[in-house]
Amino acid sequence: MPASTVRPFRRDDRDQVTELVNQHVAAVVPGISVSVNTVLSDLERRPGEFITDPWVAEWVTHVAEQRRYIVAAAHLLRYRADDEVGESYRDVGEIDWFVCHPTASVWHDADQAAEQLMSACLAQLARWNVRLRYASGELPAPAVYGLPRNWPHIRAVYERAGFRHVGHTEVILLARVADLPSPAPRPGVTYARTLGDCGTRRTAYADGRALGFIEVDTALTRPERNARGRGSRRHRQPAHRPRRVRHGPGTAAPRAGRRLAAPVRRRPALHLRIRHRPDHDRPAGRRGLSRTDPHRPRLGTPAALTSAPSGAGP
Repeated sequence: MPASTVRPFRRDDRDQVTELVNQHVAAVVPGISVSVNTVLSDLERRPGEFITDPWVAEWVTHVAEQRRYIVAAAHLLRYRADDEVGESYRDVGEIDWFVCHPTASVWHDADQAAEQLMSACLAQLARWNVRLRYASGELPAPAVYGLPRNWPHIRAVYERAGFRHVGHTEVILLARVADLPSPAPRPGVTYARTLGDCGTRRTAYADGRALGFIEVDTALTRPERNARGRGSRRHRQPAHRPRRVRHGPGTAAPRAGRRLAAPVRRRPALHLRIRHRPDHDRPAGRRGLSRTDPHRPRLGTPAALTSAPSGAGP
């Protein structure tokens, strides 16, 4: 089989790179895929990362090609070195994500392509002459961040390049909204719906004070992020799409939160609930979807990163 060619990303690579990205996304969250437009947008800006995205000074994307087919791709970022940038990101170069085909009968030399691409990534980081080098797997899809355990072939590439995980591990939990308990209404408790940090917020009040709140993030179902149907020639209705739900502080949040979300939960589209917790903290009744090593900055070369610095924000 011919040797791989590593080169900069071109716009006509978009479909094959998106297919490779979606294969990795589906390994973490089955049934979820992203559009070509989502991938192309991620290669330019990340509007959802409103804290760290303005700190990025340069973006570079490379691909590895065999027989005119993209078998690996990587997206790199260089953060500015000025005082406006958070200390953990200042003068940092990062492999934001790296995807490649695992070794298989049709790609028996996929490891070679991955190694060539990683060599190009390390060379780019060296040219940037950054203070620290990080690596992650932050694909533009819900619940895909850090370095998921579902990608042992990517972890192997990172480790061979000298990167090591530093910090804790998180577990991503999944539950059917219909299976969540619905406690009886509490006397004297009223509810208000407002706009919160992540989406629609419903707050529980009693005696004029807020007991707690819950927020439902509906951005996960933007038109360019759709649940992917099964392979079939029959017509199927779109699969239910997950929403991210976040509890706020307050003594009544765990109990009242379920009550707060009830008017939204009853809508058929709200089918799944995804939570992110430390690996040791798993509530009863939640099914583990994946484990991941948190993003930014949790991976680094031993010589450059000896401890996990604090992140840019909560």
